[in-house]
Amino acid sequence: MKASDAITRYLEKIEVEYCFELIGGMITHLIDSLAHTPSINLVSMHHEQAAAFAAEGYARVRHNQKLAVALGTSGPGATNLMTGIGSCWFDSIPCLFITGQVNTHEQRGARNIRQQGFQELDIVSAASGITKYSVAVEKVEDILPTLHKAVSLAMTGRPGPVLIDLPNDLQRMDIDDAEVDSWLAKPLDQSIDEMAAATFDQLQEQFSAANKPLVCFGGGAIRSERFPEFVEYLKTINVPYVASLMGMERLPKCDHHLGMIGSYGHRSANYAIQNCDFLLVVGSRLDVRQTGADTEDFARGAVVAQVDIDSGQLENRVAADLSIHASSESLYANMLQNKIPAFSNAWISHLKHFCKQTDFDEYANLSLSPHKVLQLISELNHGEPCHYVMDVGNNQMWGATCLNLSEGQTMHHSGGMGAMGFSLPAAIGVALGSGERTISINGDGGLQINLQELDTVKRLNLDTKIIVFNNACLGMVKNFQDMYFEGNNQSTLVGYSVPDFVALGRAFGLESHRFSDFESIKNALPALMNKAGPMLLEFIVPDATDCRPRLSFGKKLDEQLPELPAKVLGDQA
Repeated sequence: MKASDAITRYLEKIEVEYCFELIGGMITHLIDSLAHTPSINLVSMHHEQAAAFAAEGYARVRHNQKLAVALGTSGPGATNLMTGIGSCWFDSIPCLFITGQVNTHEQRGARNIRQQGFQELDIVSAASGITKYSVAVEKVEDILPTLHKAVSLAMTGRPGPVLIDLPNDLQRMDIDDAEVDSWLAKPLDQSIDEMAAATFDQLQEQFSAANKPLVCFGGGAIRSERFPEFVEYLKTINVPYVASLMGMERLPKCDHHLGMIGSYGHRSANYAIQNCDFLLVVGSRLDVRQTGADTEDFARGAVVAQVDIDSGQLENRVAADLSIHASSESLYANMLQNKIPAFSNAWISHLKHFCKQTDFDEYANLSLSPHKVLQLISELNHGEPCHYVMDVGNNQMWGATCLNLSEGQTMHHSGGMGAMGFSLPAAIGVALGSGERTISINGDGGLQINLQELDTVKRLNLDTKIIVFNNACLGMVKNFQDMYFEGNNQSTLVGYSVPDFVALGRAFGLESHRFSDFESIKNALPALMNKAGPMLLEFIVPDATDCRPRLSFGKKLDEQLPELPAKVLGDQA
C-alpha cells in the first residue's frame, strides 16, 4: 500500500473528519490520498496560519475529544503553521500537524550548509518548544509507529499539538498491507491520572469548613466530560464560581456564575476572589492578567487549593495552601462521588447584591456602546445553538464580559498566544465541527490579518456571521500608549489604516452591512441574524478605544478603573 494511503487509512480509523490545508509540492501525495478518502473532508484554506487556526477551532468545539489535522508544504508552508501550533500548545488543544519535506536524498543532513533542497527547512527544531512531540520521519517503516505515537501523545494527559515532518519520497513508497492492518488494530496509548484519596480528603475537609467558598475555572477545567455535571452540583450546594478568560468558554450566564476574573474582568468576579475564604482553582495557571501584579494580595485571606494536570503550573505564581497534581476529570469524579452538605445562602445572596449594583453598561457614554450591541446579539441567539469566536484586542474583552452564553453555547478565545487574526479561520473550524451557527467577532486590526478566509466562508456556505467592531485603530495598544507614552499613537492610529469592510465583504460574495447607531442595529439585526448563511456586519465605534473596567499596573485586583461610586463600595462594608 502506498504510504500516503496508509496514513489516510490510519486517520480514518481514529475518526478524523477534517483536514485543513494549503497545498504545496511536498504534500501532493498526501493530499491526493486524502481526496480519495470519502470519510475525511479536505478544506483548502488561503494561508497555512488560517489552516492551523481552523484545525484548532474544530478541536475546541469538539471539547478536545476529536483530533483535527492541518497540513502545510515544506519551507514557508511549515513556518506559516507555527503561530497556530503555538496557539494549540498554550491552550492545550490536540491537533496533528503534518508538514511535507524535500526528498530524503535532497536534504542537507550533516553538511555545513544552510540548505540543500528547494524550500528545505528544519521545522522540527523550530517547533520542538511548542509541541508535545515533533519528529522528522527518516524511513518509510517508521511512518505508522510515529503517527501512532504522535496521536496518542496529542490526545492523552495534558492535550496539545504534535508535528510530523514527512519527506516527499517516503509518502510515495510502499508499506506492507499486513503492517498497515496491525497498526490500524492497535489502540491509542493512554495515561490514566488518579487523584490520591488522602489529598482528596484534605481538599474536602477545607472546602466543607468554608463560609464563603468560591471555585475558579480555567481552560483546563472546561473540556472534561463531567464539567457540566460538576457545575450543576456547585449550584445545588450554593457555591458561586468565576472563570479565567479561557474558563469562560463553556459557562452559561446564571446567578452562580459571577463572570471573568482579572485585569479586564467583571467587577463582581474580582470582588468574589478578594472576599472569599476558600478558593478552589481548577485548571488555571493564574497568570498576571488573572491575578494582577500583586500575587500576595490575590484571594486575600482565603485558603487556596489549586488543581492542575501539569505539575509545573503548581506553586508557580501563586503559592497555594494545597497543591494537587490531578486532572480536572479526576477531581470532578471524586467530588461528585463524595458530595458535601449545602452551604448557607448568605454568601451567594451577598454576591448577587453586588452583581446587581455593578452590572451596568460601562460604555453608555459612547456614540455606540459595544456592551449594548453584544447584549443584543446574546438576546437574539438566546436558547439557540450558537458559538462565538473572539479575535484578540478590545473586541475580545468586550465579548468576554458582555456576551451571555445560554445552555449549549460556547465561546472561543486565543488565550496564551493571544493571536490577532484568530477569529475568522478558527470560526471556520468551529462551524464545521459543530454544524451550527457561528459568530466571528473581530476588531478592524485582527480581521485584516486573515481577511482572505472570507472567501473560504463563502465557498463553504457556512452559517457564520462575521462581525467587525471598527474604531479605525488598534485600540488596546493605543490605550497603553495613551496611559504610558503621553498619547504617542504611532502605528496604532498614526500610520495605521482600514479598508472599506463592507465593500470587501461584497467583493468576496458575502451579504454585508454597516451600522453606526444602536437604533438601526436594533431594527435590522433580528432579521439579519435569522438569515442562514454567511454575512459580514460592520459596527462603527469611533470612540470605543478602551476596555472598562480595567486594572492599571500595580493596582490590586478589586481596584479597577474607573472607580465605583462611593455608595456601591459603602454598601459592601
